Amino acid sequence: SKRHKTSHLCFCLQSDYHFEYTECDVLGSRWRVAVPNKADTCTGLPDPVKGTQCTFSCSNGEFLDMQSQQCQKCAAGTYSLGTGVAFDEWDDLPAGFVTQGMTMNEGNAHTDCSNSTWTPKGDYVASNTDECTAMLSYAVSLKKPGVLAFEYFYPDNSIYFEFFIQNDQCQSTDSESRWMKISDNNWSQHRVELNKGNNVLYWRTTTYALQGSAVKPVLLRNIRISGVAYTSECFHCKPGTHSAEQGSAHCSPCPADTFSNKGATVCHECEKDKYAEAGSGSCKPRPACTNSDYFYTHTPCDSEGKTQLMYKWIEPKICSETVEGAVKLPASGEKQTCPPCNPGFFVSNSTCEPCTNGSFSNGTVCTKCPVGTEPVVGFEYKWWNKMPTNMRSSVFHQEFTWEVAGEYIYTTPGNQDTDFLMLTLSVPGYRLPQSAVKDSERSELSRITFVFETKCTADCRFYFLAGYNQWNNEVVEHWTGSNRKQSYSYVIQSNSTVGFTWTFQRTTFPYCVADVAKIYSISITNVIGGVASQCRRCPLMSVKAGSACVPCPPGHYMVNGSGACQSCLPNTFIRADQPVGEAACIQCGPNTKTNKAHTACLSDCTLAVQTRGGSLQRYNFSPLANVTGFHSSPRFTIKGLRYFQRFSVGLCGTESRIPASCVDNVTQSGREVRGYVCQSTVVPSDIRSQSVVSSQPFLVGDSLIGATTKTTLDSISSPDSLFPAASGLPDLFIYFLIPQSSDTTQACKKGRSAAIRLRCNPSVTAKDHITLPSNCSEGTCDGCTFHFLWQSQHACPLCTKNHYREIVSACIQGIQRTTYVWQHPLQCYGGESLPAQKVSACVTLDFWLKFGVSTGTIAAVLLISISCYFWKKTRKLQYKYSKLMMSSGGKECELPAVDSCAIMEGEDAEDDLMDLTKKSFFTKIKSFSREVSNSFIPLFFSSGGNDIMWSRSCDLELTHFLKRCFCNKKK
Repeated sequence: SKRHKTSHLCFCLQSDYHFEYTECDVLGSRWRVAVPNKADTCTGLPDPVKGTQCTFSCSNGEFLDMQSQQCQKCAAGTYSLGTGVAFDEWDDLPAGFVTQGMTMNEGNAHTDCSNSTWTPKGDYVASNTDECTAMLSYAVSLKKPGVLAFEYFYPDNSIYFEFFIQNDQCQSTDSESRWMKISDNNWSQHRVELNKGNNVLYWRTTTYALQGSAVKPVLLRNIRISGVAYTSECFHCKPGTHSAEQGSAHCSPCPADTFSNKGATVCHECEKDKYAEAGSGSCKPRPACTNSDYFYTHTPCDSEGKTQLMYKWIEPKICSETVEGAVKLPASGEKQTCPPCNPGFFVSNSTCEPCTNGSFSNGTVCTKCPVGTEPVVGFEYKWWNKMPTNMRSSVFHQEFTWEVAGEYIYTTPGNQDTDFLMLTLSVPGYRLPQSAVKDSERSELSRITFVFETKCTADCRFYFLAGYNQWNNEVVEHWTGSNRKQSYSYVIQSNSTVGFTWTFQRTTFPYCVADVAKIYSISITNVIGGVASQCRRCPLMSVKAGSACVPCPPGHYMVNGSGACQSCLPNTFIRADQPVGEAACIQCGPNTKTNKAHTACLSDCTLAVQTRGGSLQRYNFSPLANVTGFHSSPRFTIKGLRYFQRFSVGLCGTESRIPASCVDNVTQSGREVRGYVCQSTVVPSDIRSQSVVSSQPFLVGDSLIGATTKTTLDSISSPDSLFPAASGLPDLFIYFLIPQSSDTTQACKKGRSAAIRLRCNPSVTAKDHITLPSNCSEGTCDGCTFHFLWQSQHACPLCTKNHYREIVSACIQGIQRTTYVWQHPLQCYGGESLPAQKVSACVTLDFWLKFGVSTGTIAAVLLISISCYFWKKTRKLQYKYSKLMMSSGGKECELPAVDSCAIMEGEDAEDDLMDLTKKSFFTKIKSFSREVSNSFIPLFFSSGGNDIMWSRSCDLELTHFLKRCFCNKKK
């Protein structure tokens, strides 16, 4: 049946099929085959033929004719990239592009992001603006290495915009180059090389609406890819463009007041009562002219010192003067007196010329600076008769400009709310004056100050940007709505910041042409090649020859009007903004010392505190001096996206310390701020080489005010209620400040400040245990003063003898030990260490007992010996007395005369022993006691003669004396 059905089909016509190439084989060959447009509609398709080589391609402006397999030129009204594809029409999402919305890993899982996609807008495709991630992707297979180029407009840093490529192995491009650079005021171009093979292109945006304000989307257009094998057709020019010749590689936009349709070869002029912008596909009716459709300017001064007031229509002119109610252009040519030249210039042939080096001017005549002074070099523009040579104006989206108007420069009217009116100032660089060269680390490199005013019907915006140039800068400050005449200053900290831009965007309502921004004056200091409006008197001292200014030595200030130097009081620093007069000397805060240059006060990380008891507690928190980083608790946007506030702190240190720094790693500018305390906003990142994305850095404190135990210093206060204390030790406070003169915020009138509270906690060993107030989770309750609690063992006072006590052990075996232990609870760290254990000799109770018994025993033996000795002496005398009595012959009271006291011949000393040796010790004692009691004479000798040593002859004399005494007694 199939054969029967086929037999009834007609032969295929050329319109019934098309040609395609088969896949390339290993030899790089392929076949051309015919493929029916609709199955089973005809028969007799052409036979396959050998196709071109796989490396074959056509040039720009050509396409491959599959019938002849030859390259043909594109017809007029069409174009071709040859080996590339282009996407410049975005009425719908082109074939091959895929867009989808998704939640971030840190977002709320219940958030519906399915509609958060890239949206075609005609000339471009726009990203989402809600807190979801929008992905736009396109897959392309290249037969040879190619190039991708596209244009994007990325005006809002509340969106993180990245572009990356994945290959066959799903490997992404380098993460360092995937972040797109901010393009505040114009379309930016991006170009990247593609490898041969499959490439998947990704454009991804993620919004973090931290401030709750409206977010501007990222815009994408003119995507072009080269390196594909071939293109078999040419593309029609989109409306508003045309190509007049064959073989065009691109279509040209139609000029203003012309239009074209799709595939046009020429542009058609609009009717007289209609207009069209450049690149328009249709014309619009002209509105009636109003006073906002023209502006005025001044001509250069003539030889008479006059300038003419000139009125001009805003170009391109879109209004009509013939419509009912339209205004006419005022007559030009009115002459006015020229304003004087700007300071530092003088009048020469009706033009303003700069004064030479070493001279100054108020705008009329140049005058040499007096001896002992130096010119204050810079630029000061306050008269606007002519646009300065280093300034220019431009407008994104339309050709409107800033115009000079004598006393100010202002924005000309416009008719679209997307206008960005830009005024740029470029300088070659900066050089510190001679008086500040020796203190270049602390002196201001430069400062730009301008006076401005805005008048708006609603929410117009005025931006001030600074950076390397007009296209590589960042927003410093912005104002919304009407603002009265006011002054703003910005301190320039880098020599690479040489481009400044003022941008004005009108109210986001149609036809708010009356919105205007005016700049009255702009001054910038220390500019290389600048001019001087005044001279500054310098103190004199010996310096190198040829020096323009001689500064006072460190620690001295200039006496008003005298040029002499006067020494400041000890421990003071010199104000950078007012080095003249005694008021320039500022006393350093408590527990701080001035640096060598006397430009700032420093802390050596030590502190001495007088306690209530009169003792002195010393602190040394130098281990905390290194830069420490920490972050707040997680914060969440309305849709649950998480972010943190990250802080970096450099607590104290000498002049060689490394300051704390915060960076912006989202944009290519990589802006960095340095000081004592800084903050940045960080959000999670799914890039493997980048754990977090940091942005919006700013300084919290760059000057050390003092270190004390008081909760208030100057105008900075840290109430105890923010961090209730648990111990009796006082907290230490380190106070920092950004002076009002260098702070760039409008909300903090006295500048930002920070109070770091150090609290003793011996149990905390980590050096980065820093917390924020529980009721102010971002570290500040008013946006100006930041509070931190740093608990550490290094915040405790240094240990002294009062922090430990001694324990003495018992005397064991003649050894006594003394041990030292800390008082509890321990509230100190470092300082004096615990003394080592002491060991000393000692005497125990057993020793004294033994000593007493031994001494008593010896005394008893000695007493007995003495008793025996005297007993023996008594026995001798008794014996001698008995012998004398016997030798007297019985004659009473007569004794023989004594011839000598010496021992006579025949007498033996051993006779004294008699028979005592034959008796026992106790027998002798008993006999001695009996004799003493029965005889008077022995008792007399035992008590009266115990200190006399007697010889036997002397005893005889004593015997005669005693006998006479006894005889006399009888008588």
